[in-house]
Amino acid sequence: MTSLKDIKRVYFLGIGGVGMSALARYFLSQNILVGGYDRSQTEISHSLEADTCQIIYEDSPSQISSSFLELKGTLVVYTPAISSHNRLFTYFTDRHFILSKRAHVLGEITKDLYCLAVAGTHGKTTISSMLAFILQSNLVDCWAFLGGIATDFNSNFLEGSSSSSSVIVEADEFDRSFLHLYPNWALVSSMDPDHLDIYGTQLNLEASFKEFTGRIESKQVIAREDLEIDALQTYALNSETADFSAKNIQVIDGAYYFDIIYPGGFCKGVQSGLAGIHNVENAIGAFSMAFNQGISVEGITRAISIFSGVKRRFEYHVNTKNNVYIDDYAHHPKEIEISIQSVRELFPNKSLTVVFQPHLFSRTNDFMSEFAKALSRADRVMLLDIYPARELPIEGVSSTVLLEQISCGYKGLYKKESVVKFLSDSEVVLTLGAGDISDLINPIKIHLLS
Repeated sequence: MTSLKDIKRVYFLGIGGVGMSALARYFLSQNILVGGYDRSQTEISHSLEADTCQIIYEDSPSQISSSFLELKGTLVVYTPAISSHNRLFTYFTDRHFILSKRAHVLGEITKDLYCLAVAGTHGKTTISSMLAFILQSNLVDCWAFLGGIATDFNSNFLEGSSSSSSVIVEADEFDRSFLHLYPNWALVSSMDPDHLDIYGTQLNLEASFKEFTGRIESKQVIAREDLEIDALQTYALNSETADFSAKNIQVIDGAYYFDIIYPGGFCKGVQSGLAGIHNVENAIGAFSMAFNQGISVEGITRAISIFSGVKRRFEYHVNTKNNVYIDDYAHHPKEIEISIQSVRELFPNKSLTVVFQPHLFSRTNDFMSEFAKALSRADRVMLLDIYPARELPIEGVSSTVLLEQISCGYKGLYKKESVVKFLSDSEVVLTLGAGDISDLINPIKIHLLS
């Protein structure tokens, strides 16, 4: 790829993706012309259009604005989700435009900055967003590229000043993307098996994480204590041996309170602004990274207490005496298990209806029994069809097959558009999935509040 200094315009294939849109916002902040393609219109794409991006929604080269047809000075960025048969991809390739994957571009943008990278199969979006909020709240000038819409920024991108030398990056393991980064510090939150269509085996996934952390000078790595990662420090819940640990965890009026043990000190009565026991663990991870950057304990814990979270990460939409509705991005069995556990701790005497949209045929196939076991902890499961994303169907893999293995008392297969009318007598509703199940958020919210 040519130097970014020579780039005058950037065209994104898959601009509506959360990682791609963060890059788009970066280039907009640099006064570079930005445009792109996505197959569907979303809040993200509409927001980019409002910021002068020229976006098309049809795979048709004839619709590309003439502003992006000049070869010199044009960069085309694409995601692994874009097929090589995509007509726009073929158009730019055949005409010898500079094409680069999103991960490579992110690496080029951040390689000369002081980089704090957060990796893990779960938790990385919340931890990186919380870390960005902690640093911003303590007047640290930094950039951030996030994998979700942080509520406090209302964005997945935090713009630093021209003199800022620090950046927070969500380090994505998909397609080994994080190997394009150059971190000064890294945190690893989890290495549960996932993306086996890319890695093949759990051992290969773990090897990729170890390659990622092994490239960091001075071994400035923090890892969850139970992970087999060569780390300078560790963090955990209720641990006697981790460098950072949450102790005496309590739920009071729906909020989590805990004490933090850290190197050389002890802090009592910290409140998390987020629901869910997993977010206590995420807070300890963010605390550990911020602590190592010299932020005061008081400054860190104050920010943790008021951090509003990330959209679609255990996000409350209704919380009344009669009804509770929480939406979560969980799309892996471990994430589903943790989300349901958190609901059970917060609302132990209420019935729980889970609406789940499986994401990817390959993931559903790889973890069929694990999905069934996790979902069976709900009182009622409403299962949607598999969201294919970048994949073609796999014979013998379907929501019907998954449904047969779920053992809760009430379960069924539903079309997305019919879910709301069947939501009766549901004290707590939890929607789960990484696909377009988010389209149900407003309809369910309106239904429960009517």
